Amino acid sequence: MPELPEVETTRRGIAEQIRGRRIEEVVVRNSRLRQQVPGDLDERLRGSTFLETKRRAKYLLLETTAGQLLIHLGMSGSLRIVAEEEEQRTHDHVIWFLEGGRQLRYHDPRRFGLVIWAGEDPSQHPLLRDLGPEPLEQEQLGEILFHRSRGRNLRLRDFLLDPKVVAGVGNIYANESAWQAGIRPDRRCGRISLQRYQRLGEAIQDVLSRAVIQGGTTLNDYVQPDGEPGYFQHHFEVYGRAGETCSRCEGSIRRVVKGQRSLFFCSGCQK
Repeated sequence: MPELPEVETTRRGIAEQIRGRRIEEVVVRNSRLRQQVPGDLDERLRGSTFLETKRRAKYLLLETTAGQLLIHLGMSGSLRIVAEEEEQRTHDHVIWFLEGGRQLRYHDPRRFGLVIWAGEDPSQHPLLRDLGPEPLEQEQLGEILFHRSRGRNLRLRDFLLDPKVVAGVGNIYANESAWQAGIRPDRRCGRISLQRYQRLGEAIQDVLSRAVIQGGTTLNDYVQPDGEPGYFQHHFEVYGRAGETCSRCEGSIRRVVKGQRSLFFCSGCQK
């Protein structure tokens, strides 16, 4: 599933290319996504102009002169800018025809994504209003996590995946950040000290920032807006490396399934 780095990579990849472009037509080839694509999408957007493209957690906000769109990539969604003569693919479900012969296409083989209206105040949309802080925008992320963890008995990985605690970290990056901070992801979050949370906060920001630079992670369907895969998977320290040797201490990487998701950690240097 595309997480914060993949969504941020998508935002950066399309923002400059669509800003200021007039929308000539919107074609909805398949409206049956996780929620129904609005039936009046073409009517409302035709003739309007794209303005800013923003991100909140794993959601994209596409601002136009006619209102804002809220887009979630689901498990397999992607947004690409292509020339109008490029052949349409089976799972190109929503296509924005832009002036100058370009198209913005929403592609989603599994159809778990969203293309809906964000409302007059997107920050109050039900999908956004309860989200926690953006991890890349917090100077004291470790302190925030420490205070939010007090009195809680969740595994650290599950605590970090709670979007009300921190927005958009995701399973891959929670595992990688816990390794970098030297903390087992199955430790109970309420028992971890402030000092260790400070290291974890720095690790989360470093891991996410490096993943954005690498264009995110491609394990299955995700591609960048230019059609290229992400490359951060080539820099994993623990995720997907069960049975291999830790690069830091030469311990063994373990995999444990908890809550239907895999935990990966080094049995030697993560405590």
